Amino acid sequence: MTSLSTHVLDAVRGVPAAGVAVWLLRDDQRLTEALTDADGRVKELAAGLNPGDYRLFFDTGSYFAAQGTETFYPEVCVAFTVGEQPHLHVPLLLSPFAYSTYRGS
Repeated sequence: MTSLSTHVLDAVRGVPAAGVAVWLLRDDQRLTEALTDADGRVKELAAGLNPGDYRLFFDTGSYFAAQGTETFYPEVCVAFTVGEQPHLHVPLLLSPFAYSTYRGS
């Protein structure tokens, strides 16, 4: 069984992105949701994930709207596959007109 965490960094401002709504889906079913903390993290979004394909959604539109910043991406969806690893970390580097993600540790 695998646990999942995430971290969102506002790459333009160079600060953690606090208050970003994040939710996890599998087969279009919402499994869990949370807000990033003051450090831009959700330390345990999910635990006990079975192997398979999942999608992690980030509500970037609301985050930028709260700052009065226009954005091209109202949400970011990261699709990934859970295997046999004990923990997955999915970071998101975010700006109003670009984003990047990778498999963290």
